[in-house]
Amino acid sequence: MTGIARLFMLTAVICALGGMVWGIQMSASQDHLLSPAHGHLNLLGWVSCAIYAFYYHLVPGADYGALPRLHLAAALLSLGLLVPGIPLAIQERTEMLAQAGSLAALVSMLLFGVFVLRSRPDKAAYAPQQ
Repeated sequence: MTGIARLFMLTAVICALGGMVWGIQMSASQDHLLSPAHGHLNLLGWVSCAIYAFYYHLVPGADYGALPRLHLAAALLSLGLLVPGIPLAIQERTEMLAQAGSLAALVSMLLFGVFVLRSRPDKAAYAPQQ
């Protein structure tokens, strides 16, 4: 795995590890107040970024050009804003970061939708041996 796919997978692994440690900390302390932020870290960070990584790895040509880099930037921005923004919103300090992070996550998914629609590989990345 190279290029954008590798960067998405590295992001996914870092988010998975962070989510696991955070979940263990919440369990040990019996304080689950920030579980919505933990959930977003796992779903947007681990799951979505891993799916993006596999897609870019398996679909030849999908990672060319500037748009995949913009997709990565939007995904990273969404994580950087949402994960701290949700606790701030829960604590009723500000909702601005969570709102901006939500918009960045929407942009990230819209960009991914563009890649899925425009990438029509000539052959499958995986073909079973006969």
